[in-house]
Amino acid sequence: MKLATLRLASEPGHTTAAVIEDGRAYYLDNLDTVQRFLRLDDSNQQEVIARALVGDSIAEGEADYAPLIPKPEKIYCVGLNYKTHAAEVGEELPKYPTIFAKFASTLCGANDSIEIPVEDHRVDYEAELAIIIGKPGRRISQEDAASHIAGYAVSSDVSMRGYQGRTQEWLQGKIWDRSTPLGPWLVTADELDPAARITSTVNGTVVQDEKIDDLIFSAAELVSYLSTFNELQPGDVILTGTPSGVALGRRDENGRHPWLKHGDVLETSIEGLGTSTVTFHAPQN
Repeated sequence: MKLATLRLASEPGHTTAAVIEDGRAYYLDNLDTVQRFLRLDDSNQQEVIARALVGDSIAEGEADYAPLIPKPEKIYCVGLNYKTHAAEVGEELPKYPTIFAKFASTLCGANDSIEIPVEDHRVDYEAELAIIIGKPGRRISQEDAASHIAGYAVSSDVSMRGYQGRTQEWLQGKIWDRSTPLGPWLVTADELDPAARITSTVNGTVVQDEKIDDLIFSAAELVSYLSTFNELQPGDVILTGTPSGVALGRRDENGRHPWLKHGDVLETSIEGLGTSTVTFHAPQN
């Protein structure tokens, strides 16, 4: 099953949760976001889906995707969680997950445009598998973690490397407004291939290509670890890290990092989860 949060063309500034099936997006009655849907119990979720599938819909290609979870309570991010990425930046494999956080204001829709800030031209891409929590829990065991995961989505942790490198703590390079696409949709956990490919392309050129089973800390390990210190809630987001191939780890023939620039198109894909396509633009007055 695929779930999305869509912007309503008929009501600017408003959104609706939707279920995507057979090329159509069916609106979920009285639910403005996927997060609201996830807070329902299982029987109510099934009833809402059943009603939606005989109600109003639009063609999937006409959908305007808002951030999948527009205002999550928590957004966790994991650094250096692919073996290949740790190797390309010269870091040893971590003993424990490297955790930082984002704010809800960093999120944008899967196909939105992203501004290259005037303060930092060193803009980088990081393809990421996002975990979406579906059931609350604290101190969740790895064995029980799957029952707390609603599904998975595509994301990219777009990073301002100049600011990120100012201190040992990465936060200031990771929390720029509307810089983190999330979506287009959530795919339930039963439909994710554990060896799915995760890729990024810039202007059609593949720059990242890995399998998600290269993760150092698995989804179950991360859910268990993070729930040690916080109670996880429906709609919480966990970005699980990026594979090798980021601009920070690359140089062109002139020895320069290929930072993203005005007009660049970034496509981030995970097999079975869809594709996010964002365009970068110079600051607008």
